Amino acid sequence: MTTISALAETDREEWLPLWAAYIAFYASSVADDVTATTFARFLDPDVPMHAAIARDDDGRAIGFVHWLEHSSTWSRNGYTYLEDLFVDPASRGGGVGEALIAHVSDSARAVGSDKVYWLTAETNTTARRLYDRVARRSGFLHYERELG
Repeated sequence: MTTISALAETDREEWLPLWAAYIAFYASSVADDVTATTFARFLDPDVPMHAAIARDDDGRAIGFVHWLEHSSTWSRNGYTYLEDLFVDPASRGGGVGEALIAHVSDSARAVGSDKVYWLTAETNTTARRLYDRVARRSGFLHYERELG
């Protein structure tokens, strides 16, 4: 049985390798100081970013989810953006990803968000099978512009 709980300072050492694997999956990199800032934001009650960690029956960290709420020009109540979702490859297919999405959805309902949304790579076929089952594709394309 998977248990999901809010990320705590004591989870840092187990979260870090999962975070590194997530970043590696996307063939990207995140500077150590950005990782440290990200983790600190999750623990700061004044920052509207949240994180939860999934654990297996033995208490081993097997996944995480990160999300934030924001206002919207199209909604009185705002939306919840599920920014990062990762499940250790050895634990995939057992409902952990779906449980993490449900956790965010419950949190979004609790704060009154009108919807939860997320992005993924077109090539992420494994995750997309889950996403296609639990949500609908919006039909929008994602664009970004670097400002650095």
